[in-house]
Amino acid sequence: MFFEVFILVSALSVSSLPADVGKGMRKVVHVLEDESGAVIVQTAPGKVVTHRGGSITLPCRFHHEPENIDPARIRIKWTKVTDALQFEDVFVALGRKQREFGSYRGRMSLGQAGPGDASVIIHNVTLEDYGRYECEVTNDLEDDTGFVNLDLEGVVFPYYPREGRYKLNYHQAEDACKQQDAILASHSQLHKAWLEGLDWCNAGWLEDGSVQYPISQPRDECGRKETPAGVRNYGYRHKEDERYDAFCFTSKLNGKVYFLKRIKKMNYAEAIKACFQDGSVVAKVGQLYAAWKFQLLDHCEAGWLEDSSIRYPIVNPRSRCGGPQPGVRHLGFPDKKYRLYGVYCFGKNNS
Repeated sequence: MFFEVFILVSALSVSSLPADVGKGMRKVVHVLEDESGAVIVQTAPGKVVTHRGGSITLPCRFHHEPENIDPARIRIKWTKVTDALQFEDVFVALGRKQREFGSYRGRMSLGQAGPGDASVIIHNVTLEDYGRYECEVTNDLEDDTGFVNLDLEGVVFPYYPREGRYKLNYHQAEDACKQQDAILASHSQLHKAWLEGLDWCNAGWLEDGSVQYPISQPRDECGRKETPAGVRNYGYRHKEDERYDAFCFTSKLNGKVYFLKRIKKMNYAEAIKACFQDGSVVAKVGQLYAAWKFQLLDHCEAGWLEDSSIRYPIVNPRSRCGGPQPGVRHLGFPDKKYRLYGVYCFGKNNS
């Protein structure tokens, strides 16, 4: 026979649905009752989607026989799948006792939407929370598991440092993305960016240790013109010895990026001082991309960023602003002392 349970999806959206369609709806999931008395776990199909700084429910429900089992003997454990057969403890609850682990401390709570609810809520979501989670429910003798994929709304951008192209091993690429308010992108994030039109002819590290690059417009200098469009894959490379660029991923900001209006243009040191005097800091590359993506920042004037590069964001392309495609224009790394530009500043929200 079948047992009907309901998953409340008001706090999440499932990737197979358009934005906001599933909010406030109740979804019926049919769970097969097992005559042996085993615990049966059901999680949501597809992905749940949020953004940095938001809250998200990772849905998980369970049913067990006999019905009158003591709830204090049910253990709920959430872990994150960090690699093949590698798991990171996230949250565990046994009766009224609960414990959070690592970077999740102070940010997790049980959904508590009635009997059989093993869902957890992650508050103040970070970039690092992206990934695959396992929900395990255990009674005295039996257990069962289910998986939930957490996705983030965000933007992928290619990155290389002032030192030039193909200068980063894997660990340096990780650090470079973090310094720019981002993390190394996953293959699925890069693939989605390619579907949205990202075209970049230089190979970069991804979070799984592979090296790839997206080509929307095949050409001879990017792996032959006859080769179909797609994400080129060099496979898994030596993390210490081999050097490439990086593909970084970032999400919404708790703050605002803006072009600082000044009569005179500035060198890099003067740009830092100007943002500071305005109550802000020089924006990072990831912050400018996030502002372009979510804030729809469109400004046809080049400015300094924190890594001493010169860039500007274009949402509505026009001929005088760098070509027919939207994006963040990159003018390189000029002399920090003698070249003069504007500056993009970042100010945090007060709340």
